[in-house]
Parts: sequence; C-alpha cells; structure tokens
Amino acid sequence: MTREAPRTNALLTPRELARLVPYAPYAASSWSNSVGMLAARYVDAPASEIELPPSSHHKLVLVNRPSEVGEVHYEDVHWYASPPAGSILVIPAGSQTRWRWSGRNDSLTVSLEPHLVARVAAESFDLDPARMVVPPLDRLDVPQLRASLQAIDGELVADTAGGNLAAESLANVLAVHLIRHVLAPRRPTRDRDGKLPQGKLRTIVEYIEDHLDDGLTLTDLATVARLSPYHFARQFKAASGLPPHQFVLARRVERAKQLLQGAAGSSLAQVAARSGFSDQSQFSRHFKRLVGVTPRRFRTSARIA
Repeated sequence: MTREAPRTNALLTPRELARLVPYAPYAASSWSNSVGMLAARYVDAPASEIELPPSSHHKLVLVNRPSEVGEVHYEDVHWYASPPAGSILVIPAGSQTRWRWSGRNDSLTVSLEPHLVARVAAESFDLDPARMVVPPLDRLDVPQLRASLQAIDGELVADTAGGNLAAESLANVLAVHLIRHVLAPRRPTRDRDGKLPQGKLRTIVEYIEDHLDDGLTLTDLATVARLSPYHFARQFKAASGLPPHQFVLARRVERAKQLLQGAAGSSLAQVAARSGFSDQSQFSRHFKRLVGVTPRRFRTSARIA
C-alpha cells in the first residue's frame, strides 16, 4: 500500500498528516489544543509506503512491535532495517519523512508542539527558548523517555477521566525528558523538586474547590503555585499523595456525593455538570469506580438513610 503526500512548503498539523496515512489508528487523542500534545496508537499496521511532508510538531515514535522489513528517511537519518522493539525515533518539526515496511507493526506516535518544548526549556532549564533545538534522533534506548511514552499510551488507550489535565501533565514530563536527553552531553540538569509548602498546598486546594466545575488545566494550577507545570505536578504529588488530575477527580466525586445527598431536585446530568464532569456517562463510570456504587444507587441509599 503506497501513499505519497502532495508537494507543499507548508507545515501540516498532526491531524492533517494523519489523513495521509492509509489506515486508521487503533486509538487517537481528542485532547484540547491547550495540552500541546497529540497521540495516535497504531496496532497491526499493514505493509505500506508513505511519504509525509514536514510537520508543525516534533514527533516521537515508540516502536512497540517492529515489522519484518523496514526503512525510514528523515533529515540525516536513513536506515534499511527495522528498529528494535522499545526503541524511540525523534523527528523534529519541519522534517519530511518517508516510511516503507513489509509485514505488520505496532507503534505509538506522539506529537509535541514546539512552543510547549520551548516553554519547558525556559521554565525548567533556564534556556533561551529561541535556542532550544530538537535534533533528529534514531533508535534511542532511553528508559525515562520510554516510560513517559508508555504512560501516554496508557492514558490514550484507557480514555480515563483525567482527560486534558492528565494529558497536559504527561506532555510536560515527556518534554522534560526529551530536553534532558538532548542536553545530557553538554550540561547537567537541575532538580528543584520537593514538596509544596503546606500554605501553598492549601491555596491550590482552595482554588480547585472554587473551580471544580470549570475546565481546570495543569497550567492554571501551576500558575497559581508560581511554578512550571512539570515541577508543580511533582511537588503537588509529593505533598498530597496524588497527581493533580487524580486529586481533582477525587474532589469532583466528593462534590457529587454532597449534591446527591442534598439536591433532591437535580438530575444526574445536572449533578455531573455541577461537579465538573463532561458528561453523565463519564460521571457514572468514575463515581462507581471510586465509591463502589452508581450515583443512582448512592442517591437512593442516602434518601433511605
């Protein structure tokens, strides 16, 4: 199966490039643009030859199962054998790529906005964003990068309630590990992580409670804490015991329990919206997971009591 991209000088977005791939992904992200990251998981991809024009995003490809025979060309990377399972390819924004393989393969493609990488470089590494260059990299065996990509893969396939908040946190972690690898030969990284001070933690928790029914983002919370999203996520977990997205989910379920016990006239859809869930189905699924019963059963039990 062959698909050649139209000749163009414009940078295409990941979604535009996906339309040039002659088969559908097993799972694709639906995160908002504010996350700065998109992801697509391909399972049992058929033999193909694809030429893709330059992308607006940096791409990291995790090879889960290599094909029998493979070939790829981008920048100064040219190889004619399949990369080993678990290896990572880094394709900088603006790079044209050509892929060819026989047999079938599984892979994860994660696209990072250059603006996100530049911001993390400035906030976490004190680098001039304009000088942050992501080079083409081939067949990396970097455990931290691989673990970050696998965490994104898990979030993508599970489609959990963490949604944009979880994806934003994972995007920041991935950007940090990518930058650390790029900088590793030249300079050590610095570690500013610890626990959020109790006063600052209380401020964050109060902010979360006041905005539970809003579309909370990791950047919003990090701004309140006056930290980069990456360092905020690590310090918040150290102080609270939960990552920000799981903490927010737990507080939304607690808000829903209070509403179910007291708001007799509210429908389950209204309770879901007032608790910050995007829809009733998501609300019911995660309420049952954390509480052990459905919202309807919980409400009935509360009325009987």
